[in-house]
Amino acid sequence: MTVFRRRVEIIAHCAHGMGEVRAALEDDFHHFRVWARHRAGEVTAIGGEALRYPYSLCPQAGNQLQHLLGMPLDRVAHSVTRQTDASHQCTHLLDLAGLALAGAARDTRQRCYEIEVGRRINHRTRAILLRDQRETLAWEVNGTLIEGPPPYTGVDLRHGMARWALGNLDDEAAEAALLLRRCTMISLGRAFNLDAQVHASSTGHCYSQQPERAEQALRMQGSTLDFSDTGHQLCAQDQAWLHAHSRDPMA
Repeated sequence: MTVFRRRVEIIAHCAHGMGEVRAALEDDFHHFRVWARHRAGEVTAIGGEALRYPYSLCPQAGNQLQHLLGMPLDRVAHSVTRQTDASHQCTHLLDLAGLALAGAARDTRQRCYEIEVGRRINHRTRAILLRDQRETLAWEVNGTLIEGPPPYTGVDLRHGMARWALGNLDDEAAEAALLLRRCTMISLGRAFNLDAQVHASSTGHCYSQQPERAEQALRMQGSTLDFSDTGHQLCAQDQAWLHAHSRDPMA
């Protein structure tokens, strides 16, 4: 694999103070969907679906999104982490829910993020994010440190970046930066044979990695794919679902 790729697509419908938003995420390691309904600026229904995932218990984490019920819509995607404990959620389902709800709060009817992180050479890589087909971010990264361009120069992806981004950037710029940070960090997983794992590690970082269930969260063999030369395939099978608008969001 030479390039890590992720695609996020969000479609929102809103009228008369109520609406529905659907979002899909696919990358080398994951394929998830999230839907949510809202009325009068508040989340009234939400759900998630796991189509491809690293551990057998990941689909159960979709139920954890119910902790977002009643949450006020917020233009800041990261605000979902104030509503629920992220360590007991699926990281990527929660990220996707945050992006979807922030889009609904802004009344953004359609959004697409495309991310690519190149192969690391001597710990260095280039990380790029396109928003709605326009290049928005392009970072030179050394290990976990962004070497440029400003204003990101010197920012550490692993330590304090969320606080820095939310305190120094507008909500959409912070959203893009935190999404690219997530992808740059998880792209490190391509350096390892993840199928050598028997089960999830007991790190406590997410739902499947909680100590009480990590040994039951078995590795899904063959779940890592390579989209280096086939980025157009990302989220291809989500298109009909994304553009549907029905009373049954999982239809």
